[in-house]
Amino acid sequence: MILVWGALFGFISVAFGAYSEHNLRETVSEEHFRSLMTAVRYNQVNAVIICAIGLALHLSGKLLQIRSFKWSAQSFVVGTILFSFGIYLWVLLDVQALRYLAPIGGIVMMIAWVLLLAAGWQARANKDADDST
Repeated sequence: MILVWGALFGFISVAFGAYSEHNLRETVSEEHFRSLMTAVRYNQVNAVIICAIGLALHLSGKLLQIRSFKWSAQSFVVGTILFSFGIYLWVLLDVQALRYLAPIGGIVMMIAWVLLLAAGWQARANKDADDST
């Protein structure tokens, strides 16, 4: 399912980026447009990392045993929804309160990177243990 989320986010990032560039650029403020482009950029980066984690989870049985790896993927999904989609909806619906989801999403994405770091560290430790036996 993680790979599905990544692919969906990748599609949305391209579609919303094109929509923003061709339909919203002239109708929203410069601040809103910059925010949209930041949301699209984070959405694209996160789509790639979510797909990579999804593929790794699908192809490697050993990685499935590292819980922080899966938590990292889930945190990237939640962080992307809060950050990028919060900004998309803030600009499209002009609901100021949605703007405040972005910092929460940013924190969740930082947690996702720390979890990915922990998973990598644990995978390295597991590999070292396997190599010594």
